[in-house]
Amino acid sequence: MNREMLMLVDAISREKNVERDVVFGAVESALAQATKKLYAGEVDIRVAVDRDSGDYETFRRWHVVPDEAGLQLPDQEILLFEAKEEMPDIEVDEYIEESVDSVPIGRIGAMAAKQVILQKIRDAEREMLLNDFMSRGDKIFVGTVKRLDKGDIIVEAGRVEGRLRRSEMIAKENLRNGDRVRAMIMEVDLTLRGAPIILSRSAPEFMIELFRQEVPEIEQGLLEIKSCARDPGSRAKIAVLSHDKRVDPIGTCVGVRGTRVNAVTNELAGERVDIVLWSEDPAQFVIGALAPANVSSIVVDEEKHAMDVVVDEENLAIAIGRGGQNVRLASDLTGWKINIMDANESAQKQASETDASRKLFMEKLDVDEEIADILISEGFNSLEEVAYVPISEMLEIEAFDEDTINELRTRAKDALLTMEIAKEEGVETVSQNLRDLEGLDPELIPKLAEAGVHTRDDLADLAVDELTEITGHSADDAKALILKAREHWFAGQE
Repeated sequence: MNREMLMLVDAISREKNVERDVVFGAVESALAQATKKLYAGEVDIRVAVDRDSGDYETFRRWHVVPDEAGLQLPDQEILLFEAKEEMPDIEVDEYIEESVDSVPIGRIGAMAAKQVILQKIRDAEREMLLNDFMSRGDKIFVGTVKRLDKGDIIVEAGRVEGRLRRSEMIAKENLRNGDRVRAMIMEVDLTLRGAPIILSRSAPEFMIELFRQEVPEIEQGLLEIKSCARDPGSRAKIAVLSHDKRVDPIGTCVGVRGTRVNAVTNELAGERVDIVLWSEDPAQFVIGALAPANVSSIVVDEEKHAMDVVVDEENLAIAIGRGGQNVRLASDLTGWKINIMDANESAQKQASETDASRKLFMEKLDVDEEIADILISEGFNSLEEVAYVPISEMLEIEAFDEDTINELRTRAKDALLTMEIAKEEGVETVSQNLRDLEGLDPELIPKLAEAGVHTRDDLADLAVDELTEITGHSADDAKALILKAREHWFAGQE
């Protein structure tokens, strides 16, 4: 029987063009599965086949786990202290084995053994084909639509298959069997049967790679695509940078008579592409990203990573775009939150912020309106700036002498200290029940305390827009947190 097994292993190895070890592994797996059926629990069985003689041994084994972890799988695990009684040198994650009776090959059943072996070989062939394909280093998968699988499209390239999920398709495309498809290789998931290569036609990376193929200067390192934002099938923006002053980045990507950009557009179901010049200056970058709208002025808020962009009435609709598309893509492209407003809205916002700063300085620094307005006119908007901006800069303010400046700085530091103490005292009033709420970031506790939210019920009573204003979170995150806070209201109810 052992001789017959060796002959079978050699025959399958030659026929399927796989290593003998793969076939031996399949035999070992089949024997192990058969042995497990002799036990009531989920035991761990290992079978070792001698590659030369065909003899084999069978072992039941236990995985050594830390004492404090406890046994999650009693039939397969053993605590460290128990394992050390048998093998003093053993460590966590090693195995203790016990020799058990081997199941005769005939007991497996020829059909069961054959199925296990063939499946192992199919898996090995699939992995070998996949490794050969991935070793080529291709970033774009080119194939034809083979079939539909639960809404996903299976794309075949030779003997390798990729999976294009519905969420990664371009919405207005209608792909059919036999259609040629190009898509970006996003990842490889070996747990997926048949089509382990995950594809995307909607990812920004796909557009970047298409431009790389159409524009040789990118591959040569003369140009670089710094970022990309897409509304798949509708519109996109890419930011480009030239590393050679002689190369026009926008014109090079557009190509003669638009040939290069049109090739990308045609591949992506007519998706229009705005090509933007990348800049190290965030404000300049945002201005370019909002094209074709003309920007009147821009105010940068580094702390909030946001910009207020002012445009005239004629450019307001262009800057925002249909359904907010233009400003949304510009924001995704630059990484900055962009607030579009006209001149009147900008003036109202600036007046409101000025009033808030004036009130803050008058109250916390105990100064009159005139001194508060001088600070504002010199660009000071917070107590931190008054307290910690280098004194040399403040001495440049003609309206203040050195004694006045030192007094203002002292008052600002005292006010900040008082506010910090008050904040800490407020945090102490937040109930432990609220602190323990699942999903509540500890950094939010001071903000909630300052807003008068001290208990789980206080949080549960808030509206979504109230919580977003307090925390700065998205509406979805705020809604989820409020619902979590309300769970105890319905505990025990069906």
